[in-house]
Amino acid sequence: MKGLQKQRGMTAIGWIIVLGLIAFFTLVILRLTPLYLEYSKVSSVLESLEKEPGITRQSKVAIQTLISRRFEINDVRNVDPKIAVIESRNGRLTVTMDYERRTNMAGNIDLVVRFNKSIEVIAN
Repeated sequence: MKGLQKQRGMTAIGWIIVLGLIAFFTLVILRLTPLYLEYSKVSSVLESLEKEPGITRQSKVAIQTLISRRFEINDVRNVDPKIAVIESRNGRLTVTMDYERRTNMAGNIDLVVRFNKSIEVIAN
């Protein structure tokens, strides 16, 4: 019974390890948050194409210009609208954005995130 009363908590090394883990995951979250916010904007731009009247009859250049303008409005600067793969076949329009973003975490350690968003619009 005397042994249980002497146990008081974590040691200083235990606290350092716990605080180090908290700091590491906080840094990762802070570095990845802007990338996912940007992906959210890209996703909303692509989803807004579904509501665009007559989008299936427009040319690929016109659709790419539309995406580019909406990227400017939504302040998407790090994703090139030219990487959009636009396929129009049998009254179906498919627009796919497949890209990766890289951000520096600390020193020479980078975080790489890959995003893929695709929409399909059927002509009415």
